[in-house]
Amino acid sequence: MTASRITRLTLTHFRNYRAAALHTRGERVVLVGANGAGKTNCLEAISFLSPGRGLRRATLDDVSDHQGDGSWAVSAEVEGALGLATLGTGIDPPRADAATTRRCRIDREPVGSATAFGDHLRMVWLTPAMDGLFMGAASERRRFFDRLVLAIDSQHSSRVSALDRSLRSRNRLLEERNADRHWLDAIERETAELAVAVAAMRGQTAARLAAMLDARGAASAFPSAKIMLDGWMESALLTEPATAVEDRYRAILRDGRPRDAAAGRTLDGPHLTDLQVIYAPKAMPARDASTGEQKALLIGLVLAHAQLVSEITGITPLLLLDEVVAHLDPARRRALFAELERLGAQVWMTGADPAGFAEIGPDAEIFTVESGRIAPQK
Repeated sequence: MTASRITRLTLTHFRNYRAAALHTRGERVVLVGANGAGKTNCLEAISFLSPGRGLRRATLDDVSDHQGDGSWAVSAEVEGALGLATLGTGIDPPRADAATTRRCRIDREPVGSATAFGDHLRMVWLTPAMDGLFMGAASERRRFFDRLVLAIDSQHSSRVSALDRSLRSRNRLLEERNADRHWLDAIERETAELAVAVAAMRGQTAARLAAMLDARGAASAFPSAKIMLDGWMESALLTEPATAVEDRYRAILRDGRPRDAAAGRTLDGPHLTDLQVIYAPKAMPARDASTGEQKALLIGLVLAHAQLVSEITGITPLLLLDEVVAHLDPARRRALFAELERLGAQVWMTGADPAGFAEIGPDAEIFTVESGRIAPQK
């Protein structure tokens, strides 16, 4: 098993960091500092070394230092699945006559997209913004689950984006009074192919994650969950051939054209799938659990997923845990530190109170973050 590790991180004009760098040598990296010092910004910078828009889903322009020229860069020396490598990403100074484009490099050589980073580094994160996951909209849970899938299959986000574009094209055609039926047939064929590919990977991941959660059971200090995807296509693909499901969805799209045209959107498909989570100890929906139970459930879900990523890919993912210990009691904090040690992943954690990490162990590296500066704690 190969663990993804960052040994050096360099930030240039990223958020409140004009220029910062830090070296790491171990598996647990802790960033402590006051609120607003830049701890989460540092984790967000690391998250850009994976496909997607980072842990805040920010636009490329939003993360640049406002005192700079609009450019920003993140670089990391990593020990990953393919050995030592330098990963880098960022944008050039924006131009009025050109769209902002994210540049990605591996060992200083350009690559097509951040998808290529997945060959070296897998990543899983947990942030305070996820605390309301079980109470929020289905779209948030779907995005959360797609992120879990992405840690296993680095092509997943590309397929999800392609499906979204195909659905938008279909919706625009349906707005036309006399839409070309042949063109609609072609778009719906593409949409069905992409939908089945997205749903199949979701379904496979959900089934394996559910099995992992069952296997962990009482062995973990964090409560177990029962998970399932509320989407007919994901369920059908577990027992039916992909070609049969694809044909069925294409027929649904064709027959639903009048209804979808009236609604202004496509009313059936995996773009509407929801993630259902049951709090196993009390056999109740996670949305009905207490705030503390939901937090513990989410941590257990992320830890199980990290273990699953290791088993499937052979790469133990990097974990980014933002303010994760803030609302845990001492026993749960000790249990978390113990589980992280057993997982064998490099973990980056943040917190405003250093006392929360008093029992993390002597091997942890603790850095103080203050006004965009990072320094080892003395």
